[in-house]
Amino acid sequence: MSGCGGRSTGFPQESPGRIWSRWRALHFPRDLLISLPLALGFIGLRKVFERSIAVPLSRLLGVKDKVRLSASPAPSLEAFYTKHSRQPAPNELSSLMKQSGLTQKQVEIWFHHRRNQDRPSHTKKFCEASWRFVFYLISFTGGLTSLISTPWFWEQKECWRGYPQQRVENVHYWYYMLELGFYWSLLLCVSVDIKRKDFKEQIIHHIATIFLLGFSYCANYIRIGTLVMLVHDSSDFLLESAKMFNYAGWKKTCDSLFVVFAVVFLVTRLVVFPSKIIYTTLISSMEVFQPFVGYYFFNSLLLVLQFLHIFWAWLILRMIYKFLFLGKVCHSSGDENVGKRARMLVA
Repeated sequence: MSGCGGRSTGFPQESPGRIWSRWRALHFPRDLLISLPLALGFIGLRKVFERSIAVPLSRLLGVKDKVRLSASPAPSLEAFYTKHSRQPAPNELSSLMKQSGLTQKQVEIWFHHRRNQDRPSHTKKFCEASWRFVFYLISFTGGLTSLISTPWFWEQKECWRGYPQQRVENVHYWYYMLELGFYWSLLLCVSVDIKRKDFKEQIIHHIATIFLLGFSYCANYIRIGTLVMLVHDSSDFLLESAKMFNYAGWKKTCDSLFVVFAVVFLVTRLVVFPSKIIYTTLISSMEVFQPFVGYYFFNSLLLVLQFLHIFWAWLILRMIYKFLFLGKVCHSSGDENVGKRARMLVA
């Protein structure tokens, strides 16, 4: 196992299982700590990006926010809305009518207006999508540039040649740390970001990605880890760009980008990922070493991601059905279901 710049562990004759049992004693895992200040840096950079670039760009592309009526002051209804439910059940309306002194119709209208107040604006959605688009595009471009000349990019069995004594180039170290820092920033911002319909799946994806990146770095699964990141980043920027044009009202451009995204996603996540990535970690790796605890842990995380890929693929195929038979993709509110970056992470 080696660290940034090719540091050696000094365990030339030990099996991966024994190295795994001793990794806590190494300085190597401490390299991961830099991802935390990087995450904070990403959060700060995102704020600057949204204010100075994303908002002006949204205006340039024609993003328009809907004018929504505000709910009139009603302390009893506001208390119910914030503490109990955003939409009262029929048997709760009579009690709310007595507390507020309003008719049933007025109570229903109040809750409708109040829910509309909490809906994020198109500008906010555009800013979030544009930030993720910029990162994923840069990450994919940089990752592809750094990997295309490596032997394991073309032949995945090369991921295990010489394992665990493998040199880690600086460019791949920073590829890891920046990606890990970005996913930490996404996880730290879940409470303030737009809550989408696939919120739970996104949280699972972010956590699985962070564990996968952290563990693979410590176990020196870095070669296969870089391929995992590249596969995930290859489609994420396409999805975010489709969302950006959707919020701007460029429906034809959005539809075209979504079709391209769907093809890339289905090929990379349902074909390349299981046949190239999971196959080499499950099968090819055993030609080099016997399974140990890290082998099972790493592959379990990959399978979690694959299940999420299948879930998102189902959502995408459902939207393709709408596109082919109903003639619309981005016109449908269902586009919010298609979450990724994962990105890896998302992966």
